[in-house]
Amino acid sequence: MKSIKFLSLILATAFSISAFAQSTNTPRIDKREVHQQKRIDQGVSSGTLNAQETANLEKREAKIEADKQAAKADGVVNKGERAKLTKEENHASRKIYAKKHN
Repeated sequence: MKSIKFLSLILATAFSISAFAQSTNTPRIDKREVHQQKRIDQGVSSGTLNAQETANLEKREAKIEADKQAAKADGVVNKGERAKLTKEENHASRKIYAKKHN
């Protein structure tokens, strides 16, 4: 009886660890989105970004958010999806810099 309980505990732990490893958490991407939004807001308040540039950057950020939600839709954000989101964030970051310094 004790061995059955022990075995079930081991199996439950193994399944929970694998479920935890494949999560939909995207903390780095979330943090970058917040940081980039602050950069855009700072550009607007300082006057280095005009309305058209701001709209373009906001549209890009909205697309990244939509792609992130699509990646999370199946319950797992895999390595390839994270790489795609990171690539999009890198591109957006370069665009923010370029628009603020033109």
